[in-house]
Amino acid sequence: MSKTAMIRARTEPKLKSKVERIFEALGLTASEAINIFYHRVELENGLPFDLRIPNARTLRAMRDVEEKHGLRGFDNARDMLKDLKK
Repeated sequence: MSKTAMIRARTEPKLKSKVERIFEALGLTASEAINIFYHRVELENGLPFDLRIPNARTLRAMRDVEEKHGLRGFDNARDMLKDLKK
C-alpha cells in the first residue's frame, strides 16, 4: 500500500524533542510511531488507551504523592507487608 496521505499537527517544541528521543531509543521515526498509533486505533475501533477525568479523591491522592504527603518508607518488603496487614 502506498503511503501518500500527509498528516500535519502542532505540538509544543519541548514535548516534540522529548518524545522524538524516546522514539529514537525505540528505533522508530515519528512517522512510524504515528502509523503504529493509527493502526492501533483502527484495530481497537477507538483510542488504544483509556481517557478518564480523575475524580476528586483521585486528584487528592495524586497531589499527595506529588507533594509527598502521607508517604511512608520501608527498609524491606517484609516490613512493608507487615504494615499493610495492620
